[in-house]
Amino acid sequence: MVPGALIGAYQEDDSGGLRALLPLAGRTLVEYQARCAAAAGAAPIVIVVERMPQALQDAFERLRLDGVGVFPVSDVHEAVSRFEAGTNILLLGDGIAPSTELVVAVAEEPEPVVATVPDDEAHEAFERIDGETRWAGVALVDSNSLRSTAAILGDWDLQSTLLRRALQDGAVRWHADEHGGEPLLAERPEQLEDFQRQLVAGSREARRDWASRYVLPLAEDFATDQLMSTRVRPAWLVWGGLALTLVSAQAGGFVWVAGSLFATVALAFLLKGLADTRQSATVAVGGTVLGVTWIGLGLVALLALRALPEHGRLAAFTVLIAVWAGDTFAFLVGHVVGRHKLAPKISPGKTWEGFIGGTAATVFVTFVALYKDRDEFLSIGQILLLGAALAAAAPLGDLFESLLKRDMGVKDSGRLLAGHGGVLDRIDAQLFAAVAALYLILAFDKV
Repeated sequence: MVPGALIGAYQEDDSGGLRALLPLAGRTLVEYQARCAAAAGAAPIVIVVERMPQALQDAFERLRLDGVGVFPVSDVHEAVSRFEAGTNILLLGDGIAPSTELVVAVAEEPEPVVATVPDDEAHEAFERIDGETRWAGVALVDSNSLRSTAAILGDWDLQSTLLRRALQDGAVRWHADEHGGEPLLAERPEQLEDFQRQLVAGSREARRDWASRYVLPLAEDFATDQLMSTRVRPAWLVWGGLALTLVSAQAGGFVWVAGSLFATVALAFLLKGLADTRQSATVAVGGTVLGVTWIGLGLVALLALRALPEHGRLAAFTVLIAVWAGDTFAFLVGHVVGRHKLAPKISPGKTWEGFIGGTAATVFVTFVALYKDRDEFLSIGQILLLGAALAAAAPLGDLFESLLKRDMGVKDSGRLLAGHGGVLDRIDAQLFAAVAALYLILAFDKV
């Protein structure tokens, strides 16, 4: 049975900040803990907080954008409501940096387990269980224990009380060093430096040739240290490739666009090779190229529409306004009379009624925008056909982005447009519609 995860993020370090926000591998300790829980298959991942500084909000947002969904809670009863009765819960202590192997081993146990370390001077920072052992910060408990603990908690610490209850109920004790190694309890940033180096070294695949054994490690270690100490993120490669694609389209046409796309593939492949991580090369390189191709070519199509002789500006603005109108009417009609789901597994909010309303609005706006130039640009039949193409392509673009977000486990594509889900959520329909409009007008031989 797949367990849930309960992570503490409320205790303070020596400087008064949160232990959860101690820097680790370019991110934070709580992000590493959440990724360990996700690697063990835990869902949901609930993080207990007492306060929510901006840095913690940013950490949660990075996790969501990377496909690791977390649920911060500040109340024990809210935490209880996140877990189904009778399931197991993976418990990760506040400030604990465990190995992934230990977390996975504990999560795979069918019955409650408590990982321990010796009760000696080297482990005095860990919570004592008895005269011989201390808690290693990783345990598997029953959700029923969480419910009963919540009923009597009062002012006691949730994780400590839950741990005691699990031990009273007969949880098995494990020596952590026999199941993946002893974890680290971090209270200061410098305590995580050795652990960080171990993570970087452990992320590499087996090296089979002399170059990867003796030459690349020097460059990798230097580059990794520099990147982890900055705010540079791998996703910026996508935006760099996108910018290169748009500049190429504006300066040199489609031949240079093809060259920029190939350059993105080559650069993604090069960086994947230098990183030498365990992530699939297909996922790493393919994800980068998908982002550049999907967004880049959609925007390039819009630029190409604008560059059409005589009626380029009219065509570009018609696409923008018609798609926006269709999107607005689809929302209004679907909200008022929508009953039949269009794609419930991808976007439950969209309905067939909304699609019909949006189609009518898109065709109408396209007709009105182009009617005056019907004798010089497109005929009435071609205008109606263009409107129908936009009405079909725009929802497909919206559904495509919804599918990607659902696959990544995120609700919004970004935070730049507050309340609108991000810039990409506002232009997803335009990306597909611009391509459809460009090639339909080219098919009409209107260039």
